[in-house]
Parts: sequence; structure tokens; C-alpha cells
Amino acid sequence: MVHFLLPLLEHYCITGDTDQGSQFTSDAFTTILKDAGVRISMDGKGRWMDNVMIERLWRSLKYECIYLHAFETAREVRQGLKRWIHYYNVKRPHSSLDDRTPHEAYWQKPRPGYAGPDISLAA
Repeated sequence: MVHFLLPLLEHYCITGDTDQGSQFTSDAFTTILKDAGVRISMDGKGRWMDNVMIERLWRSLKYECIYLHAFETAREVRQGLKRWIHYYNVKRPHSSLDDRTPHEAYWQKPRPGYAGPDISLAA
């Protein structure tokens, strides 16, 4: 079941990081890794915050792109992902970033037309 790892381990892997799902903590899986000299790193219990941002990204990608389109070719998938990632980073405001896009937050740009959380408008 986990023998797909062997060719990969021969050429690429030195350190691996997985979650603590049973498929990744089974003796079959960890034995192959240990025998190949891989240092196994698993997040500790209660360390859900380590992956929360990437989990949100994957959830958004699935629900806003993948599940909404019937991609028929690998080319269509690549083009769809490219469009969605651009939208996600450059056009889609994020509440966790004070309604800025990741692009605006990274470059420290204010959101056009957004007064900000600390600014109140006069009545």
C-alpha cells in the first residue's frame, strides 16, 4: 500500500512532515521511512494553528474553483488554477487582512475606499 514511496525516497527525500492521521502513523508507513533514513517530523497535538492558513487556502481553492468547474484537460486545470490564484492574491479581499488582498497586505498598501478599523467616519 505504501510502496509508492520507495522510488521517491531513493531520489528525493531526507526529511518528511506529515499530519497524525492513521495512514501516516502506521507501522507500514513509518518503517519504510525509517529504513530509508528519513527523519520523521509530525506536528504535536494541539498544533492545529501550524497549518490553519494553508488549510483555509486549500478549502477556498476547492470550493471556489475546483468544485465549480468541470475541467476536462490538464491544460484547463492549469489555466483555471492560475486564474483563481491570481484572483485570490490580487482581487479577493480577506477579512483577516482588514479587507485587503494578500497582495495589498504584503506590499503594505491600503485597500482603495477602505477607511480601516481604527478610523471612524464623521456623521
